[in-house]
Amino acid sequence: MKCRHCAHELTQTFLDLGSAPPSNAYLKPEALSQAEIWLPLKVMVCDACWLAQTLDFTGRENLFDADYAYFSSFSSSWLAHAKKFVETMRQDLSLNSQSLVMEVAANDGYLLQYVQEAGIPCFGVEPTASTAAAAREKGIKVIERFFGVELAKEILARGQRVDLSVANNVLAHVPDINDFVAGFSLVLSEQGVASFEFPHLLNMVEQNQFDTAYHEHYSYLSLHAVKTVFAKNGLHVFDVQEWPTHGGSLRVLAQRMDIRYREEKASVAQILQAEQAAGILNTGFYEAAQAKAESAKFALLEFLLNAKRNGTRVAAYGAAAKGNTLLNFSGVRPDLLPYVVDINTHKQGKFMPGSHIPIVDIQHLLADKPDFILILPWNLQAEIMQDLAQAKNWGGQFVVAIPQLTVL
Repeated sequence: MKCRHCAHELTQTFLDLGSAPPSNAYLKPEALSQAEIWLPLKVMVCDACWLAQTLDFTGRENLFDADYAYFSSFSSSWLAHAKKFVETMRQDLSLNSQSLVMEVAANDGYLLQYVQEAGIPCFGVEPTASTAAAAREKGIKVIERFFGVELAKEILARGQRVDLSVANNVLAHVPDINDFVAGFSLVLSEQGVASFEFPHLLNMVEQNQFDTAYHEHYSYLSLHAVKTVFAKNGLHVFDVQEWPTHGGSLRVLAQRMDIRYREEKASVAQILQAEQAAGILNTGFYEAAQAKAESAKFALLEFLLNAKRNGTRVAAYGAAAKGNTLLNFSGVRPDLLPYVVDINTHKQGKFMPGSHIPIVDIQHLLADKPDFILILPWNLQAEIMQDLAQAKNWGGQFVVAIPQLTVL
């Protein structure tokens, strides 16, 4: 396979997690008796432009279908993050009733609801019917399409240019990253800003966040790679900020390369330097990732097997995509982990893909009172422990498997 950005031949393996079903393909009960699609899950890194990327085995239409079950609004901490972002950008860019905001991958309107409340015209782009419908219920206009140059030209043809475009946790989800980024450079106004947030590859490697690898994530992003991709497709990175979300993310702010209205901030050079100092531009940086992933897998299996032998009960919380990567890579099944709790009603009553572990509501866990609660979305650890504070009343303890197995 050739690099999605620069077409260089990929030869450097970053992670090989065997095979797994698509991580958000939650199964209805009747699907358990049917064949399930498993795909190789292998991540490579391009040693020319340093874009880390999952090998292609299926099209995006098979991953982001009408039953897509990831709804952003179920996380209170993510909602707070989105609200703070809108307040900050409204002030920094002087957004008002004459401005226009576009969010790509608007999901269920978790962010645009705050733009709308501020009286700023906006619209979302969202390809999954399930989440788009939820956004429309909030009164948000949604174009139910994948974004790229073709859609950007259609938006331009309607006489629209946007003053702020937002793309949170979607840059990694696009198979044609060049076409996706070029679309933003077309629709931005002369002083417009494009904001992208994505988990930082530096943290993924250094903190053993291998479970963030799954088929929906076509790319794993460093600032070096993003800056290169943006420059080739008409965007200039003028600011970058580090945020703790999703285990450590970057917020990259970009503008049109042909205008370059704003001065480049020192933060860009600082983070580029930090990445280079860590070795992100050398293949050796990636070579230890596989062994660290396997170490976490073995530790989780030892913990679950010991619990089984000792008669202690373990349940999991958070039917997250990253949890599916962890469980399928580790070979965990219901005999070791009988259920996963999730507050997302779109997942309850279904089964985790691959492992076939049932997804139940929180009342199930409160009645069962397990000895250990394995937090699968470790990035929401504080939020989940606060929501389940009553577990202490029955002596329940929390556990995470990433970056290494830890009883909290």
